Amino acid sequence: MSKYSVLVVGMGKRGMHHATAFNANPKFQVTGLCDIDAARLDAAAAKLGNPQKGTDAAALAKAVKPDVFCFCTLPNLRTPMIKAALDSGAKLIAFEKPVALTSAEMLSLRDMIRQAGAKAVVSHQHRYGQHYQNVKEIVASGALGRVHTVYGSATGWMTHMLSHLIDYTCWFNNYTPGVWVMAQAAGRVKLADNHPSPDYIGGFVQFANGVRGIYECGAGAPDQPEVAKWWGKNRLGAQGTEGFAEVLTNGGWRAVTKSGGYQCGDGAMNYDADMPPYIQEMADWLDDAKKVHQCNLEHACLGAEIMLALQRSAAEGGQVTLPLTSGADEQALLKSKLADRPVLVSCEQNKKEFGI
Repeated sequence: MSKYSVLVVGMGKRGMHHATAFNANPKFQVTGLCDIDAARLDAAAAKLGNPQKGTDAAALAKAVKPDVFCFCTLPNLRTPMIKAALDSGAKLIAFEKPVALTSAEMLSLRDMIRQAGAKAVVSHQHRYGQHYQNVKEIVASGALGRVHTVYGSATGWMTHMLSHLIDYTCWFNNYTPGVWVMAQAAGRVKLADNHPSPDYIGGFVQFANGVRGIYECGAGAPDQPEVAKWWGKNRLGAQGTEGFAEVLTNGGWRAVTKSGGYQCGDGAMNYDADMPPYIQEMADWLDDAKKVHQCNLEHACLGAEIMLALQRSAAEGGQVTLPLTSGADEQALLKSKLADRPVLVSCEQNKKEFGI
């Protein structure tokens, strides 16, 4: 059986997760590795069968001509990586969230990928956890009655976590598009981070089917004291006329419904369990165009527009209409408009994490 060849760019923790999962799947073979850190690149290659390697992603992609171009780099490198992938003729591009740091870049790279006819997926892989699956099944079953609200909160800062919160709640809401958003933001410490973010952002989304989305991310988001791991203090779910169902990234799931009473179960994010189905769906989509990956770019961009519009609203004030019809630099807007005042936190641990 022939295998799809894969080039993985960025050999940090997430790059190794991807490369290892690709090599463990009989449909794929990692044939190229790239990183600007030569020592890290050599160490990764030794664990992955010593494929061709290099420090220049575009040059290596042209030499390897991979079927799949996967990159796990910092979010400021989206456009050059997408261009390198398309120039190499890759059939599928896989990359980390968020889709882009600005709406101008998001609209541009989405157009590039559409025009090239390439497939693309964004790594919102938490959904493969059984606790997430249980909540999705309850929401989809109709046990909550008419769903009127979806919600998500995380104490981690925006560019790391908000994309996840929005994507999975959009999944609960069957990827119904948003029609407008409104938000506020506070704190400037994390604007200098390599995942640049306001220290705290919170806002509302009106979806086309009447469902309301409510999101909080960062230092002011509510603590989840029952969850020990700070990055796992993420709560997201759905409320309806007959109950609710919600999942905590590192704290299991729970639900109350009119017909089923109280239900709950364990669960925590686990890359070893979540990555294999994420990778397998890439093979399925490459084999059959009708088997579209759950984490496809079009779904991810619905969430990305919401995330970027929330930032635009926080910077400029008022409601922002969706879909976005013109691009902007939301990072510059936030840097110019956010007040230079310390953020107010929800719990003592957030003081340490946000340098307060």
